[in-house]
Amino acid sequence: MKILIIGGNGTIGNKVSKHFSNSDEVLIAGRKSGTLQVDIANTESIENLFATTGKVDAILCIAGEAKWDDFENLTEDDYYIGIRSKLMGQVNLARIGQHHLTEGGSITLSTGILADDPVLKTASAAMVNGGIHSFVQAVALEMQNQIRLNVVSLGLVIDAYEKYKDYFPGHTPISMEKAVNAYVKSVKGKANGQIIRIYN
Repeated sequence: MKILIIGGNGTIGNKVSKHFSNSDEVLIAGRKSGTLQVDIANTESIENLFATTGKVDAILCIAGEAKWDDFENLTEDDYYIGIRSKLMGQVNLARIGQHHLTEGGSITLSTGILADDPVLKTASAAMVNGGIHSFVQAVALEMQNQIRLNVVSLGLVIDAYEKYKDYFPGHTPISMEKAVNAYVKSVKGKANGQIIRIYN
């Protein structure tokens, strides 16, 4: 398979990329790193990415940002960070990317536990994650050419535990193996329109 991974050099993306590289052709794209460059908040940048890659068999997005802050501090512009990047960035990847997939290909987006179990300072991030969940379930009903669309929603991963543990009191981190396997399930399996939740 020819697999495009956006965010393939990040904490989770790096492990996912290494796994698929054992058996598949992996193209890594990132805003600042990777063999290919893309800013998912910019539609033209996404179109340029696919003009470079040509047809692929799977698209994975493990990228996107949102503002974390106390609700009383969040401005309208703060919300638009997550809306433009993590939400519409992934929506546009699916919207544009579907036309650059082989028949029966797949798109896998990424969210996180905040959609179902938010913590302090995550009003914007939780909102965006929930929106992606609903988007995936709806759009999967309309995809053409047997293209599958799923979203992986992970809990706090062990490799990010030290950095984020204070935000997630009482949360048990999940192994990187479980995180990687969630993406394998989406790409190699037959799931469609699913929120693949790995929270423990």
